[in-house]
Parts: sequence; C-alpha cells; structure tokens
Amino acid sequence: MRPSPARLLNILVPIKRTVDYAVKIRVNPEKTGVDLNVKHSMNPFDEIAVEEAVRIRDRLKDGSTITLVTIGPPKALETLRTGLAMGADSAVHIEIPDSHPAPEPLGVAKAIKALIQSKEPNTDLVILGKQAIDDDSGQTGQMLAGLLGWGQATYASKVEINGKSVTVTKEIDGGSEEIKSEMPVVITTDLRLNEPRYASLPNIMKAKKKPVDKLTPADLGVDLTPVLEYLKVEEPPQRVGGGKVENVDELVAKLKENGFP
Repeated sequence: MRPSPARLLNILVPIKRTVDYAVKIRVNPEKTGVDLNVKHSMNPFDEIAVEEAVRIRDRLKDGSTITLVTIGPPKALETLRTGLAMGADSAVHIEIPDSHPAPEPLGVAKAIKALIQSKEPNTDLVILGKQAIDDDSGQTGQMLAGLLGWGQATYASKVEINGKSVTVTKEIDGGSEEIKSEMPVVITTDLRLNEPRYASLPNIMKAKKKPVDKLTPADLGVDLTPVLEYLKVEEPPQRVGGGKVENVDELVAKLKENGFP
C-alpha cells in the first residue's frame, strides 16, 4: 500500500493598494485626508511578502499554492495582477466602491479571517507586510492571528520552513530573535527579508489569464465601515530657516525673545 502524499503548502498573501512610495503626499482641498488622485502601487512591504511566498514555494519544489487577497476598489485589480505576475497562482478581490472609506486594520483582519474560514480553509501560512505605508498602523497581522487563534511571528528578516513548522528570525535591539511555530501561522515581513523581483513581460501577460475571484464584504458577512472618524487633516507648518549669532550673549537674548526662560 502506497503512503498518501503530504498535503501541499497553501500560502495566503494579503496585499494592499497604496499611494506609490515615490509620490509626494499632499492633503486634499477638503482636508479630510491625502490627495488620492495620484499614482498607486502595491504596498512595498506586501511586495516583500509576495516575493517571500514565491521563494518558499521555489525552495520546497512541491507545487505549493500562493493565493493573493486584497480589499479595495475596482482599480485594486491592477495590484493583484502585479502580484500574479511576480509568481502567485490565483487571487481574491474583496471589492468595495471607490467612495468607500479605507477599511481599518480590525475590519481587514475580520475579512481575511472570514475568507480563510469560508473559502480557504486549508491555509497553512499567511504572509503579509508588517505595515502599510499609507496609515503605518502595523496591526493587521497581529489582529488576524489573534482572531484565528494562530501563532504569529512579526517583523521577519528570515523565514525557514521545516515540514509543518516555521522558524522566523527577527531583528531586535542589539541582535536578533528566533521564533519557532507550528503551522498554521501568520508572518509579517520586514524590510530586510528580501528584495522583490521585477515582473517580466511574459509573466505580466500570463498574469492576465490567472484566476481572480471577486467577492464583497457582504459575501463574507463582514462590515468594513470604519469606527474612527477623522475630523481634520493638515500638513505640518513650514519650518522657518535658522539664523546665526555672533556670541553667547546674543544667543541668550534670542532664546528669551522666543519664549525660552
């Protein structure tokens, strides 16, 4: 009697469409947030997560599957196609209207949890960026692990897979820390984990044929309405240029003039 083959590793990679890192951020005229009528791209930390998932699959050479998921407006499909061109196998687009405010980390974590439980129950590994460069919250991965009751390893600078266990190295003050966990587990990626590849033209063309499932928050039974309200967003005041003084007495006088005792 032949032994049954081991189940392949199923990797889920949540990604986010954000304002491109090279764009100069400006507050919108209504002062309700930043101007979004600019170039967007995949959150850089999520690019690292996609790259690491592809490298894990390549190292294991067992045909493991990589599924992307994003929550966003119709244009977020372009971000998914970028990840598919990098090597992911399929994607899920939880679509929200353009007018919908950006979901908060807890809402995102609840949506991903619902997706895993209803559509991706065999998920072994969730890899996502440690934070998004638009809100810098750095909370989604930890919240997702807590909601699922899974292990978590954050700020990964090295990931090693051994069977159904994971060893993650993370940088800490004065050195590094090694964390071991059994799967399923949630991992968030740090900047030094890898350098994401550029998608080749043939892979960009192939990505257009890869499957993308469309869902809505209602399909998953989640409400992505934010619970926080932004009252006003303003740019920091412009810095005033410094000046030179000839001696200590003049420096003290200047300080007193500006309200320093």
